[in-house]
Amino acid sequence: MVVDDRGPAVFSKEVWALFTLPDFPWDRLAPYKERALAHPDGIVDLSVGTPVDPTPEPIRRALADASDAPGYPQTYGTPELREAVAGWLRRRAGVTGADPDAVLPVIGTKELVAWLPTLLGAGPGDKVVFPALAYPTYDVGARLAGADPVATDGLLSLGPVAPKIVWVNSPSNPTGKVLPAEHLRKVVAWARGRGAVVVSDECYLEFGWDERNPPISILHPDVCDGSHEGLLALNSLSKRSSMAGYRAGFVTGDLALVKRLLEVRKHAGMIVPAPVQAAMTVAYGDDAHVDEQRARYARRRAALREAFERHGFRIEHSEASLYLWATRDEPCWDTVAHLASLGVLVGPGEFYGPGGARHVRIAFTATDARVAAATTRL
Repeated sequence: MVVDDRGPAVFSKEVWALFTLPDFPWDRLAPYKERALAHPDGIVDLSVGTPVDPTPEPIRRALADASDAPGYPQTYGTPELREAVAGWLRRRAGVTGADPDAVLPVIGTKELVAWLPTLLGAGPGDKVVFPALAYPTYDVGARLAGADPVATDGLLSLGPVAPKIVWVNSPSNPTGKVLPAEHLRKVVAWARGRGAVVVSDECYLEFGWDERNPPISILHPDVCDGSHEGLLALNSLSKRSSMAGYRAGFVTGDLALVKRLLEVRKHAGMIVPAPVQAAMTVAYGDDAHVDEQRARYARRRAALREAFERHGFRIEHSEASLYLWATRDEPCWDTVAHLASLGVLVGPGEFYGPGGARHVRIAFTATDARVAAATTRL
């Protein structure tokens, strides 16, 4: 408990965690954004990986057709949605044991990342492990639960500790690094030996660019030996289907864990709206629009990579995802300032952990016109 000058204990450690979260990192970019906005040809914003291309028309039509929704939707999702997701997992991710009963829709995967430790019962004394360079919300989720966040790339360094949750993120945000099947197998074996839950953030699974090392799901039989016990995987429609504004994703894997999450989410009213569920069903049933979007991103990636390398940057990892992980071998804020003077805004690598202090993350989710403007300026 926490005691203040009013005398008795006022806040539990868990509640106090809500008041001790780190500052929202993107607020620190505001002055650099102002500098980039002052460029005569306007800003090229490559700092946040937000989609800019239109949501495919069949998805929008499905949303509109389901807009007459006076009743409460199902927290579990419609059977059609869960089957569409399971079909996508079998078809695109090679998850031969995909079970529609083990699919649970979520209100965008960021909320799931933030609340999953709490939903799984993590609390004081529990450790939540995530990569040393990582999406900041893994750390935030541990803090919201009152658990201990542990950033490391070496599970053996934890010694005899049995963490509550082990996050993996492949393809990685921010680096675009892909973990091969053998590495993931070792993570699964290590966690199962300690009773830890492995949660795999696979939001960029369909955006691998190196055929020699394609992304693979934690639920693929080559990784998990056909058993989903102790494993959860999450995915999102934000990037693959240009649906970030819909807040639509899912979690799947161990049926017992999914059922536990379902019960808590029912009590908490964490429900994907019915029209969004209808749109999700169409999105996961169609691959053609994703292939078209991949082609757009591939063109933008190639153009930006060439331009930044020509400008003196070194690109590291970046074999997947929607980002280039780049450095000029200087403090990241110096790089951010330099590029802002050219009207180009990027994300400081420091946002993702101390190991990113000399890198920047470059999103290639801008329009073709803005990408062309960036290449000209560089």
